[in-house]
Amino acid sequence: MLYYTQMTLDRASAQRKDKNWLLTQYGDRSRWLLIHDDQNLFSHDLSKLAFLTQSDVEHFDKNEAVFLGKDETHSYFALDVSRSPIKELQNTISLVSEKEQTGDYQFADMRKVGPRLEQASASVGVLARGLCYWHKTHRFCGRCGTENISVEAGHARLCKNKACKHVTFPRTDPAVIMLVKHRFADGIERCLLGRQASWPEGVYSTLAGFVDPGETLEQAVAREVEEEAGVKVDNVEYLASQPWPFPSSLMLGFMATAKTTDIFVEQDELEHAQWFSREDLNKFAQWGDDAPGYKLTRPDSISRFLVEHWRQLPEKE
Repeated sequence: MLYYTQMTLDRASAQRKDKNWLLTQYGDRSRWLLIHDDQNLFSHDLSKLAFLTQSDVEHFDKNEAVFLGKDETHSYFALDVSRSPIKELQNTISLVSEKEQTGDYQFADMRKVGPRLEQASASVGVLARGLCYWHKTHRFCGRCGTENISVEAGHARLCKNKACKHVTFPRTDPAVIMLVKHRFADGIERCLLGRQASWPEGVYSTLAGFVDPGETLEQAVAREVEEEAGVKVDNVEYLASQPWPFPSSLMLGFMATAKTTDIFVEQDELEHAQWFSREDLNKFAQWGDDAPGYKLTRPDSISRFLVEHWRQLPEKE
């Protein structure tokens, strides 16, 4: 199962535009996710997201609260408290921790904690993070430069300039990510993996890149593989997608067949790329291991999903 794809809340897309309806979602039935400097609030042991009550957050400014969705019992909101006074924030966390009778709750990066969480809540957590990031980076109108305000329960921003009134909606950057395979003359099928110099030592991943304007997804796959590794591909096949709001991407997963196998890597794209067999991958260590040698990519990534999908395919003669 792909991580962060289990967001089961009803987004109430039509209802959330009604301010009166939105007010009815506050109160005892509301649950609040706090974001601070792109980090989510978690329980003291980082085992679960903190879902706060209305009374826990009553002193925060809710003008930019973001409605995330609702289920049968609660309505969920995200609130970016990055600009709130530190003392006020610390008091809130202390009170919540005391009420729950646990250690101190803490802010942490969802990218590090996400794989530990129950998937439905993790999916809500990345949604909260992604929308708060979008608000933070779209505070001003892209047309006239006037300040924007949050509207439609946090799912749009409206320019305050009455002569402009441009409305901006959340954007997602499409990126293709692909497992490239080829059956070599020795009869063994291998996949192409690469690594960037900034990654943890030994980690190799499938290739990926952003989609250019005026480009199909299939064209983006072929272009990115050739740009990054000098390999030409065909038979591009879509497999799955994954929200990846770190900060604002949608990863579109593909499998492709290599027409050429010679690798040419330019250092500004990848540090290294290599062909690996299934037997090779069986010897890889896990992401985060201190052991030397090759390592698989992080378990919550679609890259890992693509690798595991290929590993489970039957070896064709």
